[in-house]
Amino acid sequence: MAYASFIGVFIGCAIGAITLVIAYFKWTYQYWSRKNIPQLPPEIPFGNMPNPFNNKQHICLNSKRCYDEMKAKGWKHGGIYTVLTPIYFVIDLDYIKNIMVKDFHHFVDRGAYCNEEADPLSAHLFSLAGQRWKNLRAKLTPTFTSGKMKMMFQTLVDCVPNLLTKLESDRVKKVPIDIKEILACFTTDIIGSCAFGLEFNSFKEEDSTFRYYGRKLFQGSKLRMLRLFLITSFPNLAKKLGVVVFPPDISNFFMKVVKETVDYREKNNQTRKDFMQLLIDLKNNKLSSESGYKHDGNSLTVEEIAAQSFVFFIAGFETSSTTMNFALYELARHQDIQDKLRDEINAVLAKNNGEITYGAIQEMKYMDQVIDETLRKYPPVSRLARICVKDYKIPDQNVVIEKGTAVEIPVYAIHYDKEYYPDPEKFDPERFNEENKSKRHHFTHLPFGEGPRICIGMRFGLMQSKVGLTALLKNYKFTVNKKTMEPLKINPTGGILSAEGDVWLSAEKI
Repeated sequence: MAYASFIGVFIGCAIGAITLVIAYFKWTYQYWSRKNIPQLPPEIPFGNMPNPFNNKQHICLNSKRCYDEMKAKGWKHGGIYTVLTPIYFVIDLDYIKNIMVKDFHHFVDRGAYCNEEADPLSAHLFSLAGQRWKNLRAKLTPTFTSGKMKMMFQTLVDCVPNLLTKLESDRVKKVPIDIKEILACFTTDIIGSCAFGLEFNSFKEEDSTFRYYGRKLFQGSKLRMLRLFLITSFPNLAKKLGVVVFPPDISNFFMKVVKETVDYREKNNQTRKDFMQLLIDLKNNKLSSESGYKHDGNSLTVEEIAAQSFVFFIAGFETSSTTMNFALYELARHQDIQDKLRDEINAVLAKNNGEITYGAIQEMKYMDQVIDETLRKYPPVSRLARICVKDYKIPDQNVVIEKGTAVEIPVYAIHYDKEYYPDPEKFDPERFNEENKSKRHHFTHLPFGEGPRICIGMRFGLMQSKVGLTALLKNYKFTVNKKTMEPLKINPTGGILSAEGDVWLSAEKI
């Protein structure tokens, strides 16, 4: 009797607890309605997001679905939910401009997860907030000027022979060319030299340690999905639990490499004109005012150097190799565009003794159009996030976005909006000639973000993409290999856009 009574009480308590949880979800899911902002109907427990543990589509496609539904209703903005987190979802381009530029001081932070105590590498420029971000951005900006890019340019060109050797080897063997892997080795070696001052030997060593960890950084898994779910939905809990963004072996490896590099240079008084040297000079307060840097009295620690080098590595090699990968796929599908770009490359190089120079790639305007259209169709970062850091009244409405509110800017969805890009599935570089660009709102193309938090490495990323494409198209004609799964589908796992089954090409020597 007592046992039955206990079971009855337990069941009653469980039902009561479940009822309270459901009631809390329902109350939370009225947040945007209470703010007089239209919202899409959420579902318990994931809100407007698909089940992250059984998701068969990349998150950018869900974001596009929300965008299309809101825009069809004529909304300028709307509310969605990720589990219990209300997200301010922006549609109107002028609203986006206000958030990213005009009223940036209200939206300084990205809201990226950072657990510096458990994982020092997470405290990098992308994830830092407030004054720490502002100070570090000011320190790092001088290394990404056009002058610094020109200084590092030859280092990029020096990595071209290994790229061509590998491609030629695969061509001679008549095997399908895994172009993304080849390009990732190319950009990994570039970042190794420019950021670390080291030879990563991604082509020469089949099991190159840096290429191994580069692959591992972007491999999806159930454990990584769980980790990502925790840090995005319950960041405070994740921090208390000591959840880290990347596996410890990756963090330990990069920390060890940076410490050894810094120690070696300092003990041997060795200097190089690269990104690592700038960070070491910041650590030792050696940067002069001539570099455009104003000292704020704070130097960098070795851990902070490691964090910045790490984010330069993961952002620098993956986004550029992805961009070149998709560009070559589209060029392989559109031989007329490929021929036109090759004609420009040959004409420009002919004026430069056949050499790839910094000035030469600046002359390639059609190259710019091809890359811009590639970044429209395949933006590596498909959504931009911001956090409202102080209450913000929307200019033309009686609505206040509260401090602490998460904001989403749906880049991929905007890039596929038929109002801005008719027939958006079509690959058409003419969208980005000067005349057509001038007709569009500037914020219809956001592959690098905009405003003060625009990607600091944009110039570097574009430069290495242009060098890689120039070298390959000058020497080879590409076609799509039958091993490529068409129509191309976006891999549902991972943050950076990639093709499901990868892109496989065939190459013909010119």
